[in-house]
Amino acid sequence: MTERECSTRHTTVALVGNPTSDKGRGAKVDAQVMSLLQEAGRAHDFDVIDLTGSSFNDSLNRAREHAHEYDYLVVVGGDGMIALGANAVGCSGKPLGIVAMGSGNDFARGLKLPVNRIETAVEGIVGAIVRGSHIDVDMGRVTSLAGGYAVDPSTGNEYETPEGESASSAHPIDRYYAGMLSCGIDASINDRANHSHLPNGSVRYFAAVLVELTHMKRYGYHVKATLTDGSIEERDIIAPLLTVANSRHIGGGIEVSPYSCFSDGLLDLVWMDHVPNFHECTVAVANAYNGRLLASKVFGWKRIREIEITRADNGDEPPILMADGEYIGHLPVRVAVEDRALRVLVPPAVASREVDSKERISEAIERDGRDPISGAFV
Repeated sequence: MTERECSTRHTTVALVGNPTSDKGRGAKVDAQVMSLLQEAGRAHDFDVIDLTGSSFNDSLNRAREHAHEYDYLVVVGGDGMIALGANAVGCSGKPLGIVAMGSGNDFARGLKLPVNRIETAVEGIVGAIVRGSHIDVDMGRVTSLAGGYAVDPSTGNEYETPEGESASSAHPIDRYYAGMLSCGIDASINDRANHSHLPNGSVRYFAAVLVELTHMKRYGYHVKATLTDGSIEERDIIAPLLTVANSRHIGGGIEVSPYSCFSDGLLDLVWMDHVPNFHECTVAVANAYNGRLLASKVFGWKRIREIEITRADNGDEPPILMADGEYIGHLPVRVAVEDRALRVLVPPAVASREVDSKERISEAIERDGRDPISGAFV
């Protein structure tokens, strides 16, 4: 595209939907969103293009390849589609609009965006475009270390590797995520929920939690974390759960990381300190939705800037890593925060107020008896 063409073309909004979601019913939702955007475009003088592909990777590649053709990207679906959008426009300054559909949508809920309300969501996106309202939030970035490799984000299946080449060199990991990187039982739960035939997403997830809690493994991790003050902490963690969180929720409202902020330039490392007994499991499940999960001494917590996660000599082999409901790949990996790297379109009313209440989070940390710097109980 020439400089003259760039200067004369209309503002353009690109749409990426998920036609295969909800047993194919996602195509009807995508068509409705497209129609609403086109109608708004006629009223507010912007064009709309559809970049939906045949798969996660195809849609992501199309969004990247055509990035010079649009000014805003709108995704339709759950946290996986937000992950797609984050990987398409993250660090570019192009704003991302979210039409949150489905049963999870933890990232959208955390930003106080409408969920399963198509017209309200599109109206908010159009208002944000017209009035230029947005917020900038952090992302996590996962890259593979030597030996780590990516898998198909939709299925978790391994890619074919050319003869004579390693999976690590042929399929390196380089992925952004908006919510959480799940490395242990949280990834196993997500994988089990993905393969469940139960009708409701939240029910699938809760049922998967119950099953995985009865088959808990002690995964072996070696972590090397850069803390908030720049110091390095290195240790083995042999535990069922390890999560590197940017947002608070997972699985349709479970608060695995209740102290997380969207825009503090930090990530939260949460892990199980030991395999919990039956009573501790019962308490953890009861506190999973009320923000008090980390009050239990079962869980460790630290704020970090970066972390390398490799395989420890002891413990079970960790599962395939997952983030925002999509499969990432196998250890070892490096995870780093990308400070305010994702620009999200939000209605002016949302943009005018703090998404994260730092006062509320400080009060929760104090209430739970933890030191805000070290993460240890005091």
